[in-house]
Amino acid sequence: MNILDLNNYANNVALNTDNSIWHSKTKRKVSYPNNGNDDNFEIEDNSFWFQHRNNCIIASVKKYCPNEILFDVGGGNGFVSKGLEDSGITTVLVEPGNGVINAKRRGLKNILNSTLEDAKFKKLSLSAIGVFDVIEHIPNDIEFLQSLFAYMKESGLLFITVPAYSFLWSNDDKFAGHYRRYTLKSIKKKLTDIGFNIKYSTYFFSFLPLPVFFLRTIPSIIKKKEQVAFNKNIIEHNKGKGLFIQKVLKTELIAINSKRSIPFGSSCLVIASKNFK
Repeated sequence: MNILDLNNYANNVALNTDNSIWHSKTKRKVSYPNNGNDDNFEIEDNSFWFQHRNNCIIASVKKYCPNEILFDVGGGNGFVSKGLEDSGITTVLVEPGNGVINAKRRGLKNILNSTLEDAKFKKLSLSAIGVFDVIEHIPNDIEFLQSLFAYMKESGLLFITVPAYSFLWSNDDKFAGHYRRYTLKSIKKKLTDIGFNIKYSTYFFSFLPLPVFFLRTIPSIIKKKEQVAFNKNIIEHNKGKGLFIQKVLKTELIAINSKRSIPFGSSCLVIASKNFK
């Protein structure tokens, strides 16, 4: 694993006293549950949702920029970063919350406890950025995407995953700190309006919209509760050993590896390149 000097990329960072985690001097609040990272840490390794998302992300990064350093922004416990590192992609985890402690336990070396803004990242400094289920937590997603555009090199690539379809909105979204869900059309329009070129886009988790709608959206409408407790046994986070699930996940991964788009699903994956207007 390559150990990086993050002063080459940001103006307001320093190493902790034990030289294990970089940090910024200023901190800001993010829209994410206080225990969110620890709750996810308990389930990530056995959740078919996290594992399949990782497989799709890794396949995409290896296909489009295998030799670049990827900055995994808002990467939580480093589950994606660890998967990328294990696949030979040098990765920097940028995470403002306590997930950095879990990332350190996972063995990651390039960890920054900060937001991009607090770290004062340098403009035109980053070749590849990943924001995996992050943008839905940002109050002003367009402003955030514009900031990513400014940090990226002219040839830089942006990898995004977001939850799909407003009709799947439920109290689970509120509990998770989401502001919105997307369609491929809506997220791609925001990107192209800023100046990005879309390299590839697809839905994935094609079998989940109906179960999510009936098991989460409708109960949220009927019960009209403001919040739900974290449930590590919900459909997305079981071990997913059923033959049907495994077959669908394999088919989706083959499609993504072949650059074919999946027409529907509970998540969106978009790869965009920087394009100066």
